[in-house]
Amino acid sequence: MERRVASEVGAPGAGAEFLSRFRGSFSGVLRWDQLDRFWERLRAGVDDGWYVYAVGEAPPTAPVAAARLLAFIDELDPLLRREHDEDYCGIVYADDLDAPTFVKIFDPNNLGVSCGYSDNPPLPGWILSRIPPADLGALPPPGGRRRWWRRLFGG
Repeated sequence: MERRVASEVGAPGAGAEFLSRFRGSFSGVLRWDQLDRFWERLRAGVDDGWYVYAVGEAPPTAPVAAARLLAFIDELDPLLRREHDEDYCGIVYADDLDAPTFVKIFDPNNLGVSCGYSDNPPLPGWILSRIPPADLGALPPPGGRRRWWRRLFGG
């Protein structure tokens, strides 16, 4: 089965808004203490309206319960800190750091080009979104990541 990347997808339809937002403007969480504050703001406003998408898996068709999103953040935060062994964060981006509705989280094990420009920038590992995700057509994540994801969300 041929998979296409996000830049090749975008025909009108249900995923058009998601793809437009995916390609939109984002601000980065640059420091770990900023990530702490970001998670606090996100946790404070969490409800049952968030989609949690592991890029490379099938996109979810329904939002998760608030408790499930909170559990995901609780599992993800230490993973990011442990595996992105840097004194800066720089792998979490949001459409609005104070009131996010779309969050891209890059997998520390798949960062690609670490600085500068790339014709094929890596896709995020995970996306949190208020709108239903479109399939970004990425290759499935490595086995360890898939097991981690499936432990959290089944499948």
